[in-house]
Amino acid sequence: MISTDIPLNQGCLAPIKIVCPENTILSPSLKAATVGSNVETSQRIVDLILKAFQACGCSQGTCNNLTFGYGGSDPETGKVVKGFGYYETIAGGSGAGADWAGESGVHTHVTNTRISDPEIFERRYPVILHEFSIRRGSGGAGASPGGDGCIRDIEFRMPLQVSILSEHRVIAPYGMAGGGEGMRGLNLWIRKDPEDGSVRTISLGGKATTPMNAGDRIIVLTPGGGGYGPPADAAQKKHVYGAFTIGAKFAAGSTLNNGSLGQRSAAATDN
Repeated sequence: MISTDIPLNQGCLAPIKIVCPENTILSPSLKAATVGSNVETSQRIVDLILKAFQACGCSQGTCNNLTFGYGGSDPETGKVVKGFGYYETIAGGSGAGADWAGESGVHTHVTNTRISDPEIFERRYPVILHEFSIRRGSGGAGASPGGDGCIRDIEFRMPLQVSILSEHRVIAPYGMAGGGEGMRGLNLWIRKDPEDGSVRTISLGGKATTPMNAGDRIIVLTPGGGGYGPPADAAQKKHVYGAFTIGAKFAAGSTLNNGSLGQRSAAATDN
């Protein structure tokens, strides 16, 4: 399980047995539709292990995979159109532990990618980066608070195919030992109507792909990390939202708190 030699230690001497039944999320059948096993499923496995040991609050638990581009084979003619593709993962909040607060705006668990500098990003791709900031108040409250997520707001300057693959848009990152939940993530499409110029805000849900026009924007609000331990006072129990208002129905403690998973998923993507 390691690529280099390490000093002999008890961890090497104690064997472990990994049980992975067939036709499960970790060992799906060849006919199952799967995606994102390396970037998303792995994140959830780490949180599951940490939760089993009651080690810390849940982290953002996702890579927030954002891709866009154009080109490829025309489905009707088969003609290949040269284009480009761009892919990035976006940081979020990490969970807090008994004696440490969560980190804000970091990659967690099994990813640690860099992101392009704004100047390079805008020079090389047809985009305008309106905002890349910490999502203040999105970490869970607690004796040790969870880390805050991020806000990334990108406008496209030409028609492109845009995709997002993310988690914790319906179920919030859990707190630990009485700590509060981190805020759920949210993916918004700010759609400008090409005919009349009207603007509509559409929640894309956790996983989506759609063609966007010039002037459209995608705003990715990444999840915060869960807190650890009961908050010291009532003020710590409240989330403090940043300047970007996402509407009451997407706020913590709104329609997503109750109901079945299907109902909560529908509420998260209600437009």
